[in-house]
This record gives sequence, structure tokens and C-alpha cells, in this order.
Amino acid sequence: MKRKIFLKYALIALGVLILFMIIARRAGWVGEEHGIRVTIEAAEKRNIVEIVTASGKVQPVTEAKIAPDVSGEIVQILVREGDFVQRGDLLVRINPDIYESALDRVEASLNTSRANLANARARVMQAEAQFINAQSSFDRNQRLFNQDAISESEFDQARAQYLVAQAEVEAAKQSVVASEFQVKSSEATLREARENLTKTNIFSPMDGTISRLDAELGERVVGTSQFAGTEILRIANLNEMELKVEVNENDIIRVNEGDTALIEIDAWLNEQFTGVVTSIANSALSQGLSVDQVTNFEVKIQILPESYHHLQREDRPHLSPFRPGMSASADIKTLTVNDVVSVPIQAVTTREPVSKPSDESEESAEETPAETRAGGSSPRMKEYVFVYKDGTVKMTEVVSGIQDSNYIEIKSGIEPGDEVVTGPFRAVSRTLNDGDRVTRVSRTDLFSE
Repeated sequence: MKRKIFLKYALIALGVLILFMIIARRAGWVGEEHGIRVTIEAAEKRNIVEIVTASGKVQPVTEAKIAPDVSGEIVQILVREGDFVQRGDLLVRINPDIYESALDRVEASLNTSRANLANARARVMQAEAQFINAQSSFDRNQRLFNQDAISESEFDQARAQYLVAQAEVEAAKQSVVASEFQVKSSEATLREARENLTKTNIFSPMDGTISRLDAELGERVVGTSQFAGTEILRIANLNEMELKVEVNENDIIRVNEGDTALIEIDAWLNEQFTGVVTSIANSALSQGLSVDQVTNFEVKIQILPESYHHLQREDRPHLSPFRPGMSASADIKTLTVNDVVSVPIQAVTTREPVSKPSDESEESAEETPAETRAGGSSPRMKEYVFVYKDGTVKMTEVVSGIQDSNYIEIKSGIEPGDEVVTGPFRAVSRTLNDGDRVTRVSRTDLFSE
């Protein structure tokens, strides 16, 4: 009985010992593995394309918003959304009755002004005839007065009549001038009335497709001379489409006109289109004032027709496979470098510069800026990678360049073939230090526990 109990406890102790050995081996306490478990990858020469990603909406390159110049009721709509129109085609008619009546009134007013002008000219002739008679009478009375044939009062009366007749001639001439200006004013008003009547018919200003129709028959619209006007429809050239995106202020400095972009439109899965940056805003978009305000700049990318030609319908070549307002994203290729040393992005970390040995002289310590010794300002952060060699890592300062989604260019610090630590992230960013021992494992084994 005692033997069975001893054997039972012995087996339990052996099981516990085996379990302890397994845990200790995996934890690196015993066996061949030592230090932090990390993944390693060699630096290689690659081609790296720097990409700025942005999202936005599809819109036509050329689009005209049509609003009436005059107010009134829509009595006829001659197009439908999706129709192709040419420049000069009649699109919409507004009730012209009011403007026809206004034209008749202005024509009547013009005729009245012309009649007043003729009357003023006749008065000039009448005043000139009276002036001639008054001048002759004045000349006779002046001769008689010189001969002492008439009294001085009679001569003054003749002279006054002469001056009044002269003034009436000048007044009649000025009345003619005023009448001429009145006629010109009436003629200008007549031209305006005729123009307003013409504007009740709205014609297409360009060749394009009716991309939007906001009005219905019988609706009343406000002309652009009053407030902002009522938008009736939009005409767009759907053969030329562009993507309007918003790019963050940190990325906009790397984007230039002429950069190539790869575009993905949500409505067309598994399709990728090519575009070219055509416009970059100089001023940021206004986002209001808030604590987490984001500053973006508007960028326009024209979609090249040859990249979506295979999606167009042969029976309606004027229609684009894209509709204005579709959501899309673009990867803008801002810079490309070829055959450069690169490592995975996660291999590069930023840390404070490595401190000098603790036994440095007091003299060199005194040369350190006072604010740094006192903790007033931190040293400038630098970039490092951990180079793996013979089970240990060396913290090596590097200078990085551009990067893509997976790799980053290393301009100096390491050479092709150098093996660097790529994970785990906590080890690279915080835990590892210069000279630490590590255990090299595969990525699968790293996260298997």
C-alpha cells in the first residue's frame, strides 16, 4: 500500500517537473534560447514609390450650372436628365407674358419721348422766329432813341423784350437736348426689355449631357439679378471626369501637378483607373474652429479616358461610366527611387540619442547645456534600427528617406545584407537596448504562444 502511494506521488512530481521544463524552455530560462524572442529580416535594395492616399468624390471637369436671368413660371421643359444637348439648343421656357407687356409699355414710352423731342424742336423754331421779331423791334427802337424820337422807358421795354426772346431761344434748345436724352434712355430701356423677353428662353451654353435637373413644369424661379437665383439644371461634359480629394497638410507638400495616381471607385469593384494631378489648392479648406481641427487642401485628379474606355457603352458614348458624386480613393505617386537600401517600416524606431558613458569627465558634463541637464528640454529624437549579429543586437543610428506601404529607404547607417530586428513592435520601440541578447524566431512562432 505504501509502495502504491509512493509511486503515485513520484508520477505527480515527474509530471510537474516536465511541465516546469517546458515552461522554462519556452520562457528562455533553460535550453538554447536566450533573451527576447524577435523576428529578423535582411536589408535589401528595392524600388520604393512614395504614395499619398486621399479620398473624395467624382465630378465632371467641365460643368455649367444653369439659372435663369429673369423670374417667372416655367411653362416648358424640353430636356430630360441624361439627354445630350448641343450649344444653342433650347432647354427651358419661362412665361413671357409679363415681359411682353413690359416691352409694349417701353415701346409706348419711347414713342412718347420721340414726340416730345419733335415738339421741343418745333418750339425752338418758334422761339427763334420770335427772337428775330424782337431783335428787329429792338434795332428800330434803338435808332429812334438815338434820335430822341422815343422815351427812355419805351426803349427799355423794347430791350427787355429782346433779351426775353433771346433767353427763350436758349431754353428751347436745352429742352431739345433734354428730349434727346430722354429718347436715348427710352431706347436703352427698350433694349433691356427686349433682352429680358429673350431671356425667357434658356439655351444651352455648351455641348454636354444634362447631369442634373432640379426644376419641374409650373415651378416659379428667381432670376440671378435677384439674390443667387434658382438653379434649374446642370450641363456637364461627362467624357472628361476628375476626382476631387482632400489631402492633409502634412502630405500636400509632397504632391505636385503632373503626379500619377491610381484611382479606385467604390461602384466599380476590382477595377483600377489611372489619373493625373491637374490642380492643387493654394489655400486650405475652411473646417471651422475646433480643438481637433484638421487642415486639408483640395486636389483635383483628372481620370484618363483610356483607363475606363472599356467600360463605356457603345450606344451612348457621351455618357461616362462614372456618375458625379461617386465615392473614390486615390493613391498619388509623389516620388520614386530605384535600387536603394530598404528595410521593413516596423524595423525603424525613434528614440533619444544614446547617452555617453557614465564615467565621462566632469569637464564634458559641464559643457552640456544647462537646460538639458536640468530636464528643461529633451534632446532631439533620432532614428535607429537594431542590427542582429551572433545572438545580440546593436542599436544603430540611421537616416531614412521615402517609404511606401511596407518598406522605408535607408540612406545611411546600414548596408545591404545587414539583418535587422522587425518585431515585435514593443521590443523595437521600447524594450530592446544596445547589446541585448535576443532569440531569433520566425514570425509564425513569435505569435504562436
